[in-house]
Amino acid sequence: MPDLFPIHLLDLAAEHAAYQAELDAAWRETVQQAAFIQGPAVGEFATELGAHLGGAHVVPCANGTDALTLALLSLGLPPGTEVIVPAFTYVATLEAAALLGLKPVLVDVLPDTFNVDPAAVRAALTPRTGAVVVVHLFGQCADLEELTAICQPAGVALIEDNAQALGATFSFASGATAYAGTVGEVGTTSFFPSKNLGCLGDGGALFTRDAACASLLRQLANHGQSQKYRHQRIGLNSRLDTLQAALLRVKLRHLPAAQHRRQAVAVRYDAALASLPGLHLPARDPRSSHVFHQYTIKVEGAGRRDALQAHLQAHGVPSAVYYPLPVHAQPAYAYLGYRLGQFPVAERLCRQVLSLPVHPELSEAQVAYVAAVVSAF
Repeated sequence: MPDLFPIHLLDLAAEHAAYQAELDAAWRETVQQAAFIQGPAVGEFATELGAHLGGAHVVPCANGTDALTLALLSLGLPPGTEVIVPAFTYVATLEAAALLGLKPVLVDVLPDTFNVDPAAVRAALTPRTGAVVVVHLFGQCADLEELTAICQPAGVALIEDNAQALGATFSFASGATAYAGTVGEVGTTSFFPSKNLGCLGDGGALFTRDAACASLLRQLANHGQSQKYRHQRIGLNSRLDTLQAALLRVKLRHLPAAQHRRQAVAVRYDAALASLPGLHLPARDPRSSHVFHQYTIKVEGAGRRDALQAHLQAHGVPSAVYYPLPVHAQPAYAYLGYRLGQFPVAERLCRQVLSLPVHPELSEAQVAYVAAVVSAF
């Protein structure tokens, strides 16, 4: 079946081909303007993304890790303040806190959605807790209802790491609906090329509903300047390039259609893989939409995940493990004093999870082939 191949975990070339002329035009216009730093496209993109997210203030920055760092920096927390983070996440979630002299406090996650366990967050609160960083993992929202109910009465800031769930929404018991990244004090995202909204390089942004907070974040991202050569605070040099903003404006226009195609791929996988023993499909929280940054299954049995991955590779199907080693087992964070066994769900997930190809250009035939290879195993 040569027409099926190659199958890509992510096919940016095919995705971009559909609107290459628009990307080329945006590139040419930016080069002609020659305003490569804080050019007009940066502000235009911020306005358009804010409208896409229901009217949030958007502050572009250089990358997603900077966004997390700036979000925590904006809180003015003293060194040693505790910041609660999930044990099943990419290391950048801890890194931002550690670089600021804050103390990452790990908590376990839920075995079905992979998102942080609110009960574990509540149990980890102490008088020294200054913030909770929640990660909306793989494309759907964590339990924003319960996390808000935990953080607000305690006077603890809720920071949303929304690098993987841009555009997902959460429905509260009150009937209100909010976009991921717009509920806590500050939301963050990454425009790394593999993200659902990715640039052609590096980029990131912060979200907030509070105009004063947005003003502070802009200052912090620009050397702490209130105006040129007037530095009110210690900040970062963290800017989204004008060229990247111009390209992101194009990609934002195509994002809703791309999200719909990702969701359609997930539905096809669900139908094809639902009855397989020892395999668990991605769980859906009914209160959250899912934008499927990843389609991540769980494979039961010692060594079975790795065997399935090898089987897929042998049949021309790429896959990925997010994440193979829990953050508390990373040598850089040994100083926190955690030991294996303290976060059993996160540790088990690191042995079980496997992400299958899911992207807007994946054809029905390719989805069927991937599912058939998984089923044969």
